[in-house]
Amino acid sequence: MTKEKNGLLSWAFYDWANSAYFVMIQTFVFAAYFAQSIAANETEGTALWGNMIGLAGLVIALTAPLLGSIADEGGRRKPWVLFFTLLCVAGCSALWFARPDTDMVWFALAMAFIATLGAELSLIFYNAMLPDLAGNENMGRWSGWAWGLGYVGGLACLILCYFVFIQNGNSLFGLNSDTAEDVRITFLVTGIWYGLFSIPFFLNTNDNPSRNKAWDDAVRDGIKRLKNSWTLLKNEPDITKFLIARIFYNDGLATIFAMGGVYAAGTFGFQTADIFYFGIALNVTAGIGAYAFAWMDDRSGSKKTIIWSLAGVIIPVIAVVFVQSVNWFWVWGLLLGVFVGPVQAASRTFMGRLAPKHLRSQMFGLFALSGKLTTFAGPILVGWITLIMGNQRWGMSIILLLLIIGLLLMFSVKEQIKKEQIV
Repeated sequence: MTKEKNGLLSWAFYDWANSAYFVMIQTFVFAAYFAQSIAANETEGTALWGNMIGLAGLVIALTAPLLGSIADEGGRRKPWVLFFTLLCVAGCSALWFARPDTDMVWFALAMAFIATLGAELSLIFYNAMLPDLAGNENMGRWSGWAWGLGYVGGLACLILCYFVFIQNGNSLFGLNSDTAEDVRITFLVTGIWYGLFSIPFFLNTNDNPSRNKAWDDAVRDGIKRLKNSWTLLKNEPDITKFLIARIFYNDGLATIFAMGGVYAAGTFGFQTADIFYFGIALNVTAGIGAYAFAWMDDRSGSKKTIIWSLAGVIIPVIAVVFVQSVNWFWVWGLLLGVFVGPVQAASRTFMGRLAPKHLRSQMFGLFALSGKLTTFAGPILVGWITLIMGNQRWGMSIILLLLIIGLLLMFSVKEQIKKEQIV
């Protein structure tokens, strides 16, 4: 294997490492543990958790473009990835100390907040490295493969933690279930997993050379460059249109993940175990889709991949809203997963292809902003419409509206490749 391919494979493997946080902490295990075992009651816990995620999203949205601008001025990106990786590893690992006690509420929220910032902000600089590493001709397949690896890595961590520690932690390791040690150990494992599997990236993946600019100069120039962002976006109308389109369809995708389990439980009677197994199956189909559509991204372009994948998401969402049978919910739900991964992977590639080379970190900062700016809106709308109509199916229909708006806006975006990106 050549040094370049080894570096690319190590870059892609970082998705495997990073995804453990999103699966274990934000989606499946810690979020439920916090609401059910640490907070005073599940209602209060759900509200506190939602507020923490919302606050973290706001901080990420406000800081991502600035941090990206500063990184562009400094040149190197790996130091930023390292800092935020260590931040997430520390936050996840510290959750081992979050005992099932209301006295631990603020400690748990603080550590989860730190872990969230680390996991999300590391991706700005990680994503910005893709165009230089893969080149335009191979960018789509490497983005898709990495996204697929992410699904597999998150799934592998979940299965390991669930079956080895949560189900058998007492018999295998003497973990005390009365103090939730069998659950808490999985947060420490998540931190170790993230840190351990990110090592190849730091050892093998090439970085941009440093511009040898003093830190205070990089910060000052980065702020100056950020102030010119509106002018920049005015000169890059396709980037602006793409970011606006992504706000809508990303909100739709985020709402599927945020409210899908609630919908499955409320409308189809899914129990905790059912949701767990459905989550595993959904990760498998999403990983397959991300890998398979990676070829389409390079051959037909990121825009077509996003458009066809969004259409592929919209049709199963329509079906899931109307079907009455649990079996058909499984069929359409898993088919939906096939197209979710390609939308996300091709969006990363599309930004890499549109962004001017010297502004990639800043552009991926704005990319992060578009992904976080209004993600609270979808779940809130689903909740309110469900309450007003007295039916979850009506509430989930808002996802269709968000996806359709995003799809229609994507048709107005031109897929233009910057000359300096062709390597």
